[in-house]
This record gives sequence, C-alpha cells and structure tokens, in this order.
Amino acid sequence: MTDTPSFDLQPPASPVRLVDIVFPGDTNHHGTLFGGVALAHMDKVAFLAASRHGRASFVTASSQKIDFAQPARHGDIVEVTGRVVRVGTSSLDVEVELVAEAPVSGERRLCTRGRFTLVAVKDGGVRLPLPPVPAYDEEPTDVLRMVDIVFPTQTSHYGTLYGGDALKMMGKAAFIASTRHARGVMVMAASDRIDFTSPIREGEMVELSAQVRMAGRSSVRIGVDLAAEDLLTGARRHAATALFTMVSVDAAGRATPFSGG
Repeated sequence: MTDTPSFDLQPPASPVRLVDIVFPGDTNHHGTLFGGVALAHMDKVAFLAASRHGRASFVTASSQKIDFAQPARHGDIVEVTGRVVRVGTSSLDVEVELVAEAPVSGERRLCTRGRFTLVAVKDGGVRLPLPPVPAYDEEPTDVLRMVDIVFPTQTSHYGTLYGGDALKMMGKAAFIASTRHARGVMVMAASDRIDFTSPIREGEMVELSAQVRMAGRSSVRIGVDLAAEDLLTGARRHAATALFTMVSVDAAGRATPFSGG
C-alpha cells in the first residue's frame, strides 16, 4: 500500500452515495428498517447532493409522495443514492433511491425512491443562478465510494471529528467492500498502520474510498482512504489512510474459503 490516496482530490462528477448497515436500533419489532430512518438517510443524501452541486447552504423545502415497495431487513446493506435532476434559479430537485442488499447472497431490492426539493439560503455568499443539471460520469465498479457528514455529536471540543468515529467509518467501509468481494460472513482480523493527515471539521462531508488490495482464499486486505470536503467552497483534502485485513468465517467462527478468493 502506498502513501498516495486512491481517490481524486477533485470532487468526482458522480452521484452522492451513502452506504450503511441496518442495525437492531434502526428496526421495528418486525426486524425491518423504520420508515423514519430511511427518510432521514434519503434527506441527508439529498442535502449532500444539493450542497455539492450548488456550493450553497440548502434547506429541504418539500418531498414528493414516497412509497415503500420493499423492506430493508436487519443486517442488510442499504445504499442510498442521490442525483440532481432539476435546477432552477435558487432551488433544485434531487432524486433519491434506497436499495437494500443481502450481504451474503448479493440480492438487491429497490425499497423506495423519492424526489426532494431544496432551496439555497440567500445569504451574502450564495451565487445565483445555480449551475445547470450535471452530466454524471460512469463510476468504477472496483471501488466502493460512500459519503457522510460530520455532526456536532461526533466532534471533540476542538470542533473536529473524533479519531474513533473516523475509524468506525473506515471499518464499516472495509466490512462492506470485503463482504461484496467475498459474499461471505466477514470479520475484521487486523488493522495495519493508520495515518491521519488532516483534521475533519464539523459540517464537512467525508467521502470514503475502499478497494481490495490483496485477496487470498479466506482473507482479503482492504485499503480505505478518507477525504474531507468543505460543502460551500468545494475544497477537498486527504484526511486518513488505513489498511484492514478481513476474514471470512463459518458459523463456529473458523476461517473458511470464499468464492471471491
């Protein structure tokens, strides 16, 4: 693994994608994702897509009717993707879809899709009219990209992201990337040297880039890079790099070969 980040320090012209896992605290008594949690994920992605596109402070004005076609179940991977589809002078629409993915089988189900209208707050720094609808680039299939935003509860008294929260994000990215590669039950066996190169501030967007660096019969090494992006200026910088070893295990916790090895 080199010290060179595996992502472009220029913001990619690609949809904004949040990838998460359905944990027990996010489910109802049926073991499926709460609708409110799904809507929160979708609104967050709409905000990030709007902010990255318009480089302004946005607020959600409305959302169209959202129908839930399929449930996301406990343990599923949920992938929430947002694309800017309409742009006005100071408002825009973001289409957001939420897909559930069974980790081991890879089965994917479209759970819901919705359109959110966001309006740029007309302060002294906003530039109007907003840029036109973007033409999105084709994304590489061998790299997992996922975004999030840093909230006050995740920061220290210096207003920067706790190292532990950054490690949690990077570990989750490694788990998802290794699971998609192996289609097995994956656990973290080791984390190699982790370098933090820049603090991440409250309100910044973080983008994680995870990629398979080496694969064996039952283990895989995942390189994870973390970038921070100022949503108003677009300034982007490398923040952290890590390498994780993930192992496929059976029901007894023993290492077992996987089909991707």
